[in-house]
Amino acid sequence: MPKAYWVAHVSVSDPDAYEKYRAANAAPFAEFGARFLVRGGNQEVREGEVRARTVVLEFSSLEAAQACYDSPGYRAARALREDASDGDLVIVEGYEP
Repeated sequence: MPKAYWVAHVSVSDPDAYEKYRAANAAPFAEFGARFLVRGGNQEVREGEVRARTVVLEFSSLEAAQACYDSPGYRAARALREDASDGDLVIVEGYEP
């Protein structure tokens, strides 16, 4: 079964409020086995346009990635993020040759 990923591009407008979101998302991420692969490090845009921050989380399966996003714990965390940032998020299944 292929792994799955959340890929997010985010612009943070309120760093203090965003930190509250980061603290609140820790429990649902742990519950669903999320692992950060990219967490807002330096990036160089070579084509197109993206937001200032890129985040990539790995999950064991597409079902786990979707369940985390839909969970009550993540919904509560997401509510903290909504006024602190703008972003785009995709849940994508990984490739297994």
